[in-house]
Amino acid sequence: MIIISDLLSVMLRIYAYLIIIRAFSTWFPQFRNHEIVQTLYKITDPVMKPASKYIPPIGMIDISAMIVVIVLLTLSNALR
Repeated sequence: MIIISDLLSVMLRIYAYLIIIRAFSTWFPQFRNHEIVQTLYKITDPVMKPASKYIPPIGMIDISAMIVVIVLLTLSNALR
């Protein structure tokens, strides 16, 4: 059981890091059509699209990525 929880914890952390990279990628719109960025969006969209739908932006700032990362890292730490 410990091995499964450790594996799940690592996977949640990796997914959180991918979302952080996605958030940074928005600062460079010229790379939006790059294959790596497109793959990153395909991997993170299943979580980020619903989160963006339910978490309203504050002014011009979309905080959904930050909230998702906090939730993922909290879950990851709880599994340790």
